[in-house]
Amino acid sequence: MSLLAISILTIALFAYIFWPERNPFVQADKTRVDYLRERKDAIYENLRDLNFEYQAGKYLESDYTEQRVALENEAAQVIAEMDALTARGMKSTRARV
Repeated sequence: MSLLAISILTIALFAYIFWPERNPFVQADKTRVDYLRERKDAIYENLRDLNFEYQAGKYLESDYTEQRVALENEAAQVIAEMDALTARGMKSTRARV
C-alpha cells in the first residue's frame, strides 16, 4: 500500500514540476516598438558598462569616446524611430515596467 502511495506521489510531483505552463513553441507577438524598446535598454546597459570599464582603466580615452559616441548615436536613432512609430499610433504589446 505504501509503495502505491509513494508511486502516485512521485508521479504527481514530476507532473507538477515538469508540466509546461503554456506551449513553449508559441511566442508572444512583438511589435516593432517592443523590439526597439529592448534594443534601447541593451544600448543603455552597454553605455553603463562602457563607462564603468573606462573608469576602471580598461579603455583609452580615444577608444572610450569613439564607442560612446557610436552608442549614443544608435540610441538616438532607436528613440527617434520609437517616437515616430508611437506618433503614428503603433502601440507596444507589453506594459511598461
